[in-house]
Amino acid sequence: MSFFYEFDTLSLHAGQTIDPVFGARAAPIYQTTSYVFPDTDTASSIFNLERGGHAYTRITTPTVGVLEQRIAALEGGSAAVCTSSGMATFCAITAILSQGDHIVASSQMYGGNISLMKNTLPRFGITATFVDPTDIDGFRAAMQDNTKLIYGELIGNPGLDILDLEAIAAIGKEHQVPFMVDATFNTPYLCRCFDYGVNMTVHSITKWMGGHGVAIGGVVVDGGNFDWGATDKYPTITEPYAPFSGMNIWEEFGPAAFATRIRAEAMRDIGPSLAPMNAFLLLQGLETLSMRMDKHMANTLELIDFLKDHDQVTFVNHPSLPDHSSHELAKKYLPKGAGSIVAFGVKGGREAGKAFIENSQLASHLANVGDAKTLIIHPATTTHSRIDAEALVAAGITEDMIRLSVGLEDVKDIKADFENGFRSIRKFAK
Repeated sequence: MSFFYEFDTLSLHAGQTIDPVFGARAAPIYQTTSYVFPDTDTASSIFNLERGGHAYTRITTPTVGVLEQRIAALEGGSAAVCTSSGMATFCAITAILSQGDHIVASSQMYGGNISLMKNTLPRFGITATFVDPTDIDGFRAAMQDNTKLIYGELIGNPGLDILDLEAIAAIGKEHQVPFMVDATFNTPYLCRCFDYGVNMTVHSITKWMGGHGVAIGGVVVDGGNFDWGATDKYPTITEPYAPFSGMNIWEEFGPAAFATRIRAEAMRDIGPSLAPMNAFLLLQGLETLSMRMDKHMANTLELIDFLKDHDQVTFVNHPSLPDHSSHELAKKYLPKGAGSIVAFGVKGGREAGKAFIENSQLASHLANVGDAKTLIIHPATTTHSRIDAEALVAAGITEDMIRLSVGLEDVKDIKADFENGFRSIRKFAK
């Protein structure tokens, strides 16, 4: 499969060859734990990473392999490793960082990633400094001698600030430190981060890439553009790896060395494997990614216009708005659209937020994002209900804020549904 095809063609074909036995057009679901070897030499060479092939579903499977190769092609990366939900970032970090190492990270990220770096990784001797994503000088000042990774989200969660990819990538290059981006909110359709100097990406493919709320999973994509051999900072990549007979992964696998390290260590020793059935379901979403993202963006822009002019709305936050602090960066890195997450406030505070949620019937009240269906949640009464008003503000969340993940329904129906919610809150705004 050529990687010079356009995005839509790759989203349908990359990584897959027609089933040679039965001619199946769709990628088959290989629901098996293990694979029969034709002989002992083949078995040995697969186990030693001397040739491609499948030994055990915990490490690789043909169904997951199609998904990995397709995502790598869409991102313009050298290789990808799919994981179970929540494991992509952990596996990516631990592939290159060890006790005593340090991360410089954006302070505006998914709460699970913040907690991982603030609470979990320090137990293993890995620390992090968090920096405002708009403060480039802050990233530069936070770099230490033991910094081994720069990490952030292109579209920050929850504030929706945009990372200046090229500026931060330049800091990483200056210090010989790779730059990893959580690109879940943009997908490779809205922005291919490797084009701007990013070295690795991670995604929750549960979200827009899967797109239908039926399967969960993650992926790490290796950009193949970091020179691991130019520094002695990354012994897990450049020094002999004992479990594989002293193999030097950088010398053997070059541009795919980072992904190979994850495959050889995390998938084998920790076992965060993605189920073949989930991979199959996520592949169905990838096939329509561009069409869905275009509709997400069209609906998002129309809903923003509707919300910002509504008399029951206190604010609307989205990078497409000219007064947003990251508007110019959004135009540079996300010309097709700055994502389909919108934050807006309703008059009447916490009680009004609850009423709006409970009286919107088409939009689903749940914690996911990136579904084909419109999703809403009121953080002050759910995800952040146990903290006081002052702490909410510090977290970028106000009492009146609604988080909206714009879906693919007819936008007239979404507006009509929201009007039901707005009618229910008028009594709180008096």
